[in-house]
Amino acid sequence: MANQIYLDYAATTPMAPEAVLTLCGSLTLDDNFANPASLQHAFGERANDLVENSRTNMATCLNCKPGDLIFTSGATESNNLAIKGIALGYRSKGQHIITSASEHKAVLDTCKYLESIGFSVTYLRPDLEGQISVEQVLSAITSETILVSLMQVNNETGYIQDINQIAKALEQEDVFFHVDAAQSAGKLPLDLSETPIDLLSLSGHKFYGPKGIGCLFVRNRKKINLTPLLHGGGQEHGLRPGTLPTHQIAGMATAFELANDTQKADYAHAVALQHALTKQLNKLDGVYFNGDQEHKLPNIINVSFEQISADSLIIALRDEIAISSGSACNSGAVEASHVLRAMGIEGDRLYGAVRISFGRYTSIEEIAWAGQRIVEEVTRLRELALE
Repeated sequence: MANQIYLDYAATTPMAPEAVLTLCGSLTLDDNFANPASLQHAFGERANDLVENSRTNMATCLNCKPGDLIFTSGATESNNLAIKGIALGYRSKGQHIITSASEHKAVLDTCKYLESIGFSVTYLRPDLEGQISVEQVLSAITSETILVSLMQVNNETGYIQDINQIAKALEQEDVFFHVDAAQSAGKLPLDLSETPIDLLSLSGHKFYGPKGIGCLFVRNRKKINLTPLLHGGGQEHGLRPGTLPTHQIAGMATAFELANDTQKADYAHAVALQHALTKQLNKLDGVYFNGDQEHKLPNIINVSFEQISADSLIIALRDEIAISSGSACNSGAVEASHVLRAMGIEGDRLYGAVRISFGRYTSIEEIAWAGQRIVEEVTRLRELALE
């Protein structure tokens, strides 16, 4: 076995070799390195062609118009642009936003900022399984509501919200619907011609693309009054100015096309890995799998071990297996998961929860070995606690 096994794919994925080749083909003088906005010369034209071909290829995978995709630095920026952009653009219409308490901090902190400048936000609480129901969303809407923002797949538990059902229910309401698809893009089918989502955020490094690049889908971009976060240059129709990173865009598009082409095979592989790991972990007593285990992505397992704190297990395995816990604060200390707390999980189960996530390049042998080592370390730590 390799000395170290990476099981933190939900945090970031390794780049697909195909995406690396594409990215590296846009860096040097002999390649498409030029500024895509420099259309006065052939170098710039070639770079611009590569950007627009990449945009078109991503739009084909999403079944949307290429012009409705705005390149950003990732899902965090896309979430900020979507939520702040709608809030500030439609403030005269209403100042109420609906989201959930189990969203990524990129959404929660953006909403907290908007609260500080006069907006009101309703934070829906998921049930013990992680679900936000259509009824919860609809009952929270008021005459002041302008936006609903929900993630499709939770980054800590893997729970899949029924975005299609919520989107169709919101069609009857005069509100915008934003979806954070950072964890679902490339893993679940996304057909934006069928699902009436107004705004959708993607991040390249979650589907085997480069870090520092993502995009925001804005349906009917010319008709939506989205206030930009940045000003200058006018790139991306003035919604996201700044020199476009041709190499990152091309790398992301290649990774996204590959993820869509291999989606069924990747999913089946993740299911096999999930079954193998779950079988190993179930050899232990006092194992709790957090969240609905049926309506979730198979590549994320959130689990608590009785009598074991998350940080002790992570530290015990850190030189061999990369797994994660709750969000890390600036000091590096581990905080309890706000997602699990929102679901109503408390006590030892909350503070003992770890996230194990895997993907395309994880082998069944690695999972088997990692499962064995986790069982051994949990057993050892429990025995130490009894001494």
